[in-house]
Amino acid sequence: MTPQLTPFDGVLLVDKPPLLTSHDVVDRIRRHFGFHKVGHCGTLDPAATGLLVIVLERATKLQERLMIEDKTYEGTLKLGIATDSQDADGEVIAEKNVPPLTAADLEAVFKKFTGDIQQMPPMVSAKKIAGVPLYKLARKGKTVERELRNVHIYDFRLLKFALPDAEFRVTCTKGTYVRTLCHDIGDQLGCGGHLSTLRRTRSGRFDVKDAHKLNELLLLNRQELQPCIIPILKLIKPA
Repeated sequence: MTPQLTPFDGVLLVDKPPLLTSHDVVDRIRRHFGFHKVGHCGTLDPAATGLLVIVLERATKLQERLMIEDKTYEGTLKLGIATDSQDADGEVIAEKNVPPLTAADLEAVFKKFTGDIQQMPPMVSAKKIAGVPLYKLARKGKTVERELRNVHIYDFRLLKFALPDAEFRVTCTKGTYVRTLCHDIGDQLGCGGHLSTLRRTRSGRFDVKDAHKLNELLLLNRQELQPCIIPILKLIKPA
């Protein structure tokens, strides 16, 4: 006999704060509310903020299905500085003068990175080679062969431009490295670049405007949390 669903079998939308890993968020929710099963549907780097889709209890069975959905991010590309991690957390490996670019110049480059593209996974990433995350190899000073991966960029637009910073919004398939986009655009422009800020605003049908701040959630008890959970039955119906 199939166990009856409870109000805690569902999805919790969290607006992840900076400095915490996605696993940190999962762990705090599990411990605070006493859940047995908690997972997330797409990792955010510690410095990144925004939408983290958390699955609770029986909804963890939907984790893979929700994880493959398209994502939207807003971020900042800083030109003129390249880092070993391709984001602001890495060590600076090159600095160059930024040419006198216009917004139109940058939009033209963005267009080149729209549609089907290939990316080389960065060494400082969670992608595994022979079962070992690349970032663990990078910490040992090792660089290994990686295969190019195919991703699709649906929309890539400039929001604000003031050299050396360019704010953008990108909608892409699962597995896209936004920091690699920034790195590759910097290379294309000949001055280098890295991702300095990143915020996920959408994942599939879910929007960050409907997410809850983690510190506010952790002030609630289990019963007070219940209205914040999207029931599993709503998730298995067409959106």
